[in-house]
Amino acid sequence: MQEFLVTDHVSKAFGALRAVDDVSLQIGQGEVFSLIGPSGCGKTTLLRMLAGFDLPDRGRILLHGKDMTALPPEKRPVNTVFQNYALFPHLSVWENISFGLKMSGKGRAEIKAAVERMLGLTRLEEQAQKRPAQLSGGQKQRVAIARALVNEPQVLLLDEPLAALDLKLRQHMLSELSALHREVGTTFIYVTHDQGEALSLSDRIAVMNEGRVQQVATPAELYESPANAFVAGFIGDANFFRASVQEMMPGGFVRVQIDGLGRPAVISVPDLKPGDLVRVMVRPENLHLSLDRPLASERVNCAQAVVEEVIYFGAHERVRLRAGMQIMHIQRSGNECRTAIRPGDAWWVTFQPEAGRVVGAGD
Repeated sequence: MQEFLVTDHVSKAFGALRAVDDVSLQIGQGEVFSLIGPSGCGKTTLLRMLAGFDLPDRGRILLHGKDMTALPPEKRPVNTVFQNYALFPHLSVWENISFGLKMSGKGRAEIKAAVERMLGLTRLEEQAQKRPAQLSGGQKQRVAIARALVNEPQVLLLDEPLAALDLKLRQHMLSELSALHREVGTTFIYVTHDQGEALSLSDRIAVMNEGRVQQVATPAELYESPANAFVAGFIGDANFFRASVQEMMPGGFVRVQIDGLGRPAVISVPDLKPGDLVRVMVRPENLHLSLDRPLASERVNCAQAVVEEVIYFGAHERVRLRAGMQIMHIQRSGNECRTAIRPGDAWWVTFQPEAGRVVGAGD
């Protein structure tokens, strides 16, 4: 991937709070790159520095190899879409979209062609003469995006743009954003605390916590191979087990003793040695239930557990079980849900060795 937008050891503090702490990122041209993390993790501060609204205390921001760290916002080939839309209430949709072009001195014919293209891309042709108060939330968001893109920025920054919308409208807008990106090809940098938005929209994601980047990877890599327990817990749901390594086995497998479970488990993890204390993650959808005890096998891990709670979600159900001192969560869907389970029932919980991931030390 050729570097396009780079943050080079960027830091920003507000008093004693280090909001962004030595962040280095390389973002490719045309990527949808998301910054995700809990509130206060530094993602919005980093976005504001990319936009030029805040200046870093240390580090540089490079675009196409040129340092734009000290450039004011109006000098950067960057536009921002905000959560609250920031539309001019007294202007029509057409006038809102054309505003930046008029301020930059573009001719009438050029403005007309650019605005009509944006109206078409965002499916706002029939709303062109309406004012923001006459629009739905989704339509307002499309106007804000069209206004930002009409100036043909090299980078579009989106600061939690869907947070004010309801669930179904957010899902619809995610699909529209993805289609719009395919059409215009502009680099999108998307800030959100919603893992679902980031996973469904992004080419790559940077997970942040306490001002630092924990991992940068594709959505699939983050979900399947998280770098640590924070990433594993923030991206998707996870069961965590403390365990001690007992022995190495052929084929890159190790046998571990999980606290609270009687029978040792086998997981597929290299680079461990007997005596290591580790934290093992298993996703809820990779745990399965059986009424009968599975046959003894190195290829299946099992433990007996008692159902504590069953929550129905329509397309799937979530089951909480207790095995000794361990609490486990299982997600069942499809044919699995045809077998009814009730609190107090005893079941065997199983998972394959490949489903176990070590995500940190267990001490």
